[in-house]
Amino acid sequence: MADIRPFKAVRPAKDAASHIAALPYDVMDTKEAREEIKREPLSFLRVDRAETSFDDSVSFDDPRVYEKAASILSQMMENGELSMDEDRFYYIYELTMDGRCQTGIVAAASADDYSNGIIKKHENTRADKEKDRIEHVKACNAQTGPIFLAYRKNEVIASVTEKTKTNDPEYDFVSPDGIRHRVWIIKDKEDIVAVRNAFSSINDIYIADGHHRCASAVKVCLEKRASAKDSFDPNAEYNFFLSVLFPDEELKILDYNRLVSDLNGLSEERFFDRLRKKFNIEDRGDTIYHPEEKGCIGMYISGKWYRLTLKDRPETDDPVESLDVSVLQNEVLSPILNIEDPKTDSRIDFVGGIRGLEELSKRVDSGRATVAFAMYPTSIEELFAVADAGRLMPPKSTWFEPKLRSGLFIHKI
Repeated sequence: MADIRPFKAVRPAKDAASHIAALPYDVMDTKEAREEIKREPLSFLRVDRAETSFDDSVSFDDPRVYEKAASILSQMMENGELSMDEDRFYYIYELTMDGRCQTGIVAAASADDYSNGIIKKHENTRADKEKDRIEHVKACNAQTGPIFLAYRKNEVIASVTEKTKTNDPEYDFVSPDGIRHRVWIIKDKEDIVAVRNAFSSINDIYIADGHHRCASAVKVCLEKRASAKDSFDPNAEYNFFLSVLFPDEELKILDYNRLVSDLNGLSEERFFDRLRKKFNIEDRGDTIYHPEEKGCIGMYISGKWYRLTLKDRPETDDPVESLDVSVLQNEVLSPILNIEDPKTDSRIDFVGGIRGLEELSKRVDSGRATVAFAMYPTSIEELFAVADAGRLMPPKSTWFEPKLRSGLFIHKI
């Protein structure tokens, strides 16, 4: 039974929302964040990437950076850019991209549900990335970036959502990347109870995006519990983390593609000889090849696209081994190109599908990579199956779009 609670959001004034809302901190580097703040001085990146307040000699994990983030957040509340709601609400967050809408419930999810496996993960996290967000949450005394969660559609939640969306939205704006963002507040007490009860009937919730933010929030929770000792309050806000929960049927996963810098000492001819032992290879010339179904892999090398299909794909019930990204890893990257650990090998890079396959050919043609692989997107059902089995996907298996904006909802702990 999931414990998904309403909360008192810290959020922007109506006329400031479009200016404050920012892409997640981890989809850009410091230089890009500086440029965005220059374009939009109210951007919440001032808080999430507070190293932009310093020169390049100050690293993102300098203690002064976290202090600055807390100071800016406090200043935003003092000057009225942000304020906290007086009552606990659920919020509806709708994003529309290329005519496709996805609508989530903004809420506070239980850290215990993460620990006991009701909220399930499909990726490992890195300690250095966790530490950064742990220090950020502790300094700000708040969770500033929502975790993207998914669940199997629930009719009660869908009904309350549709009912609430008949009202005028609290926020309604289009961000510079063309995504429309709309927000409503679920204020009716009966609806709030209905949503909470509906979530309590759900036994499986999945992290779609934000594994590091989630793990960091839980570790801060455990640290605060240890400090509280006998005065521990199970209802304290630090026991919950900021989330947006979406029904599975509305979500779309994009491809997450691979670039490799060299052929592991092989000539191109020898590389193709090795591939032919396992794959059927179809020459597609200079026409970009988008894999059209599961089991197909696109490859770009020396100005040409190819379609790869495994000659003998074994039947398997293993949810990880059946993934196309696992096939590429097990049949090409590891045995032929000697990339054993894609998390740490500097010879491999990853490009999210939002950038298009043109980015792959551009990188190869410019000499920044030797070969590129275009993947068919992992499905939400495959993600659920891996998480249900308690397994982990290979790194960079899923790319979700559109990205949730930070700064629209903040959870004070």
